[in-house]
Amino acid sequence: MDLSSYTLPDLRELLTKIEAEIDQRTATPQRATRKKTPKQAQKLPAPHDVMPDEALAAPTSQVASTTTEAEGSAPPAVRKDKPPAVIKYRNPAKPEQGWSGHGRRPQWVLDWLAQGKPIEDLAA
Repeated sequence: MDLSSYTLPDLRELLTKIEAEIDQRTATPQRATRKKTPKQAQKLPAPHDVMPDEALAAPTSQVASTTTEAEGSAPPAVRKDKPPAVIKYRNPAKPEQGWSGHGRRPQWVLDWLAQGKPIEDLAA
């Protein structure tokens, strides 16, 4: 917004209108609620925290499993809806080692390529 074409009285009038609009917006209940939201969010427990009343109401096995998952010692979840990746490349020195072509390249693929050999030679 270019204000250089405004005269000084026009700028003061504009300033008065802007301040009035700011006062009106900060006085509405909706804005007051928005200002309180971050403080309310800080009071909420983290997803892995267990509130005292929840700990008393839940069976001990449920509380214990919640804390183990939060600490990261629970086994990773296995997706049942996604089939395992198809092996596209095999290590000629160790055929049990395969790579789907997705994600980080294994060291044996990097070594193969460093020798100047084409990746197509590793195709399964």
